[in-house]
Amino acid sequence: MSSIQNVHASGTVGAATPSSAAPAQGAVSAPLLLLLATTAGLSVASLYYSQPMLGVLGPDMQADIRVVGLVPTLTQLGYALGILLLAPLGDRFDRRHIIVIKSIALMLALLLSGLAPGMGALLAASLAVGLAATVAQDVVPAAATLAPAAQRGRTVGMVMTGLLLGILLSRVVSGFVAQQWGWRAVYVAAAVAIALLTLAVWRGLPRFVPTTQLGYGALIGSMVALWRQHAALRRAAWAQGLVAVGFSAFWSTLAVMLHTQFHLGTAAAGAFGLAGAAGALAAPLAGRLADRRGPEVVTRYGTGLAAVSFALMALLPWVPAQAQLALIVVSAIGFDFGVQATLVAHQTIVYGIDPAARSRLNALLFTGMFIGMSAGAALGALVLAQWGWQGVVALATVASLGALGVRMAGRKG
Repeated sequence: MSSIQNVHASGTVGAATPSSAAPAQGAVSAPLLLLLATTAGLSVASLYYSQPMLGVLGPDMQADIRVVGLVPTLTQLGYALGILLLAPLGDRFDRRHIIVIKSIALMLALLLSGLAPGMGALLAASLAVGLAATVAQDVVPAAATLAPAAQRGRTVGMVMTGLLLGILLSRVVSGFVAQQWGWRAVYVAAAVAIALLTLAVWRGLPRFVPTTQLGYGALIGSMVALWRQHAALRRAAWAQGLVAVGFSAFWSTLAVMLHTQFHLGTAAAGAFGLAGAAGALAAPLAGRLADRRGPEVVTRYGTGLAAVSFALMALLPWVPAQAQLALIVVSAIGFDFGVQATLVAHQTIVYGIDPAARSRLNALLFTGMFIGMSAGAALGALVLAQWGWQGVVALATVASLGALGVRMAGRKG
């Protein structure tokens, strides 16, 4: 009979209890690593299915661009709220139970999105999707807990590869499925995928011993103290939030821009996710580099690369028409690589601050990031309507330069 071993936040392994297998101390098995990466990827993908479909979703629901822009905005906002209010529970309760419960909630929210009769119901379901999709933020601290300190960057990087591929390939899948069978089919298929994943998690994920007995109010309140105490945490959250503004502004407006300027459909918009997926290669590379040279260096390289890549798109009006799409692809590869490298480096920094508070530290980092994502989606839609694609490019470039400035200002800290 297989066994589940109790895993402590410090990475140590305690006494076994009957059920399923957990990796031995110092090693995360390949099947478990694959399960963690898949769970992170499929859950966070739920946040991005809507983006390539916005060009067709609006006319189908008889909503203008500003209202349609609320779909990704509320999804990202729900994710930020869920990270802040729900993710800290991973320090208080068995993460395995939390992951299963949230996965069930995510399946139901996706199903409601696919069956929504109007924009009001879809917007409410989008907020619920964001809240439940925070299961990804229970998975990443779990991976950090299972890994020994010397391999934490690499392990987190591998799980983040799954998460980031989920973000980027979700656009490819949703664009293709929406063009073939309609946007509602995307949400229904996603709900089925999450249902199957929930069964796998229930059977294969080890149990985790809580690291605190604080009540919910005290647990949330302790996050204020963590924020005040650790300057490294504040810099990480600010920098990742700023670079996320540009990332989200680009991806949440790309489908509309391609539809209006290049007359491309949802499948073409989603295919740009393949370009962005190349950036997911940054996760394991950044993790290894952070283990060898320190994560501070990686954050500066990552934010700088994102700023340069966004700025390249400002050349679009002066590039021959046949090369414009190629320029967007090259820029997408560059800034995705930079953003993801920066995120893995920031996670390495944050997870090393206090092993007993990894869920709360992770919650604060990702709350900052997804506030930036939500702001980027909202600002991107407004800027596109007011100043066009060049305005979106300017917004993304300035935000990324701001992130680089935060990292450079903290280089002696």
